[in-house]
Amino acid sequence: MSPRPRFVLASQSPARLSLLRAAGLDPEVVVSGVAEDVDEPLSAPDTVLLLAGRKARVVADQLDGEALVLGCDSMLELDGAVLGKPESSADAVTRWESMRGRSGVLHTGHCLIDVGGRRAAEDVASTVVRFADLSDDEVAAYVATGEPLAVAGAFTIDGLGGPFVERIEGDWSAVVGVSLPLLRRLTRELGVAWHTLWADDGSTS
Repeated sequence: MSPRPRFVLASQSPARLSLLRAAGLDPEVVVSGVAEDVDEPLSAPDTVLLLAGRKARVVADQLDGEALVLGCDSMLELDGAVLGKPESSADAVTRWESMRGRSGVLHTGHCLIDVGGRRAAEDVASTVVRFADLSDDEVAAYVATGEPLAVAGAFTIDGLGGPFVERIEGDWSAVVGVSLPLLRRLTRELGVAWHTLWADDGSTS
């Protein structure tokens, strides 16, 4: 049997790492350190794809030999505005005051680089998210936990923010941070069968 391909996650996101581990992978983590800002005016999907590519390329350039490097970036689009991580608690409160009782689109860009083959595959997963109509007290309490400050769109579905998301239309895993079906398609595009990325015994420790 050929050895399991080396898989590197170019992200410090605990949610992405946990999701990939639950799906049978055991990624190495190498944080890119790329600033999550774009000077040029781009659509939300183009923005997350650009940033995902930057993160993946920075890490890929540090590696030798055979490896797959995954870079991701997520942003929420609401009323045409592209929203990343809140800049402060006050910003997170303002975000939730505008989001509650409404729907936005969470875009997650993916860039997968085959270091040895010098090839890349990329795509964006877009998911509609319907937010609950939170009270002022709920908004204040949620922001006070600090969780909204660490994530794009100021919410999670796999943490304390889960009860505040009433419905999603699309891929739930993309909202967590990595679209697993999309990632499988990208690995196949690079000639790698998804099951060959599973940990040796089919599970992770």
